[in-house]
Amino acid sequence: MNLTELRQEIDHIDAKLVALFAERMKAVERVAAYKKEHQLPVLDAARERQKRVDIASMVDSELQTATDALYSLIFELARIHQEKQYQHCQALKKRIDSAIVETPPLFPKRATVACQGAEGAYSQLACEKLFAVPNIMYFSTFEGVFAAISQGLCSYGMLPLENSTAGSVNKIYDLMMDYDFSIVRSVRLKIDHSLLANRGAKLADIKEIYSHEQALSQCGGFLKTLPDVRIIPCANTAIAARTVYESARRDVAAFCSHDCAELYNLDCLCESVQDQGNNYTRFICISKQMQIYPGADKTSIMMVLPHKPGSLYKVLARFFALGINLIKLESRPLPNSDFEFMFYFDLETSIYSEEFIQMICGLDSISAEFKYLGSYSEIV
Repeated sequence: MNLTELRQEIDHIDAKLVALFAERMKAVERVAAYKKEHQLPVLDAARERQKRVDIASMVDSELQTATDALYSLIFELARIHQEKQYQHCQALKKRIDSAIVETPPLFPKRATVACQGAEGAYSQLACEKLFAVPNIMYFSTFEGVFAAISQGLCSYGMLPLENSTAGSVNKIYDLMMDYDFSIVRSVRLKIDHSLLANRGAKLADIKEIYSHEQALSQCGGFLKTLPDVRIIPCANTAIAARTVYESARRDVAAFCSHDCAELYNLDCLCESVQDQGNNYTRFICISKQMQIYPGADKTSIMMVLPHKPGSLYKVLARFFALGINLIKLESRPLPNSDFEFMFYFDLETSIYSEEFIQMICGLDSISAEFKYLGSYSEIV
């Protein structure tokens, strides 16, 4: 047989496989209807385990691994198909549909927004990139921002989530477990750190540099040129600039945005002192109520998975089966637990797609805890 004939043989086999797969999924629908009527769970772990053993026995040993991988995917697709009929999926879908209908078509230009830090903070710059005329309330901690949203003091909150060079802001992920909120938009902000000092100061005079720990890590190369300078972490870069100004000393400086020079009457000793020129921080905008603005194509979720082999694989297999792009995966240890983790996922999928509904249906059934954080678009 030539190559064309061999490919025709494969095409013929594929046609039969597709027809049999469609027939199998119809049977899955009938199984789902029965389970729903008799209040049975979608997953029957013992049945699935035995099926994998039986299927492996039907093929030669060299095909067992490949066959197991194939049927793991088929089982996952079958669960997704069944879960669409269950009420927990419909309840979340109803909330999301209501949010889509009730959210205004345009993102607000004016709002009261909670930010961590002080005037001149990068959170403020991110806020002004998102809102045309924001009324900003500053809080000393990230938890203060979450609390302000939870208590209704502010309509929105701006929080830094990750930096392209320094990585994730772990404190934010930890606080996400403690508060109910919804991500309504995200924004990427170019970060340029300047070294600012009081009027008349010179670089050779500097003995102490203040800044946020992430800014300090982003400027590690520059700090190596000043080996005798003492590094002092602060809660925020703008607070560092304000601290320098209030000290009235000429031997201290701060890494912060260049905007702080005018705000706090400081001189710029050096510009763009970060290690990487392509330095961006991603901020999320949160609200107490679920809001989904038009064009939402990113979704964030959190899950606590059972502490057993294959738990994370089952989640990732679902994304793969649906062709959904995973753009971020973060894990954080759970307080007061032994080796248990919360997993945070950023996913690229349109809120309006069928794949989105299939994705969220049943995620809580394969997790110890499941939290939908919101669907939104990102401003670059």
